[in-house]
Amino acid sequence: MKPLNIGMIGYGFMGRTHSNGYRQANRFFDLEYHPVLKAVCARSADKAQAFADQQGYESIETDWRQLIARDDIDAIDVCTPNNLHKEIAIAAAQAGKMVLCEKPLAMNVAEGVEMCEAIEKAGVPNMVWYNYRRVPAVALAKQLIDEGRLGKIFHYRANFLQDWTINADVPQGGAATWRLDAEAAGSGVTGDLLAHCIDTALWLNGGIQDVSAMTETFVKERVHAETGAKQAVTIDDACMFHCHFDNGSLGIFESTRYARGHKAMYTLEVNGENASLRWDLHDLHRLEYFDHSDDSIVRGWRSVHVSDGDQPYMGNWWVPGLQIGYEHTFIHQVADFLKSLESGEPVQPNFRAALETQKVCDAVLASAKERCWKDV
Repeated sequence: MKPLNIGMIGYGFMGRTHSNGYRQANRFFDLEYHPVLKAVCARSADKAQAFADQQGYESIETDWRQLIARDDIDAIDVCTPNNLHKEIAIAAAQAGKMVLCEKPLAMNVAEGVEMCEAIEKAGVPNMVWYNYRRVPAVALAKQLIDEGRLGKIFHYRANFLQDWTINADVPQGGAATWRLDAEAAGSGVTGDLLAHCIDTALWLNGGIQDVSAMTETFVKERVHAETGAKQAVTIDDACMFHCHFDNGSLGIFESTRYARGHKAMYTLEVNGENASLRWDLHDLHRLEYFDHSDDSIVRGWRSVHVSDGDQPYMGNWWVPGLQIGYEHTFIHQVADFLKSLESGEPVQPNFRAALETQKVCDAVLASAKERCWKDV
């Protein structure tokens, strides 16, 4: 196999999920390329070394520019807060490195456009980590929709609910809670959670034309984790929007970090003229499916256990009936990226596709701010 030397920037939760994907992909997929965990970069040498020892990286760096400059690095994986995505991705592309970037692509559309132009000018392979496309049940939903089984689509609805920021004592900023700091994250639940819902929706149901949104920030001030000063909170704690899709269907989306009892509730449902389907992250290996063509005496929602070898990705895993989990979505994404290097076909979502999600996010935030419909 051909080695592909990975340089990881960041060592948090996403750094762990990506690293596991790199380690596992060749053990379950027949691939020409083999990821090598060459180096991890973090500002703290001690934390970088601890992460390298745990995950199996050969070396560390404390300056991402030094990592990009290394001749023994083929691909840069950007697992940093959102405000660093643009600078790192552009520098990596200009150095001729492949770029794999965490979502959302950028802080806003303007940054995303710069990133796409730099990536395309450099001609380097690129990908954005919208991993829910790689859930086998969601990939099966895509297959059923593309086959026309649902017929004309009327409705798409999705929500992503959490509850971890309800306590006003949770700080903003710093390594642990940068997602609550607009300077690091750009937005709150819109870019963090709804971006996943939007990417999946664009993949399953096509483009979005316009949006009408509202947001709310429930805790107005928080202590900053690094400075200790209390300051205004400027990210969105909750967001709801409805929209028109290009195919004529209507969409409704909701996300919040203030839904007590929900740690990571992501659900989607698609209603068509012939059939409907729905999926729930809490039961991620199942796809609920309703087919109106069934005989009336047995017509109803069926629960499809996505574990058979002829269903997406599952032929690479266990025997039918045995399920897989969240971490496998990243293994699938690594495998798809490596396969794209073999075939020469761009893996999806690439930077340009992720820019479409960024456009929707920006339109949502603008709509909520101005209290009016916004074209995407």
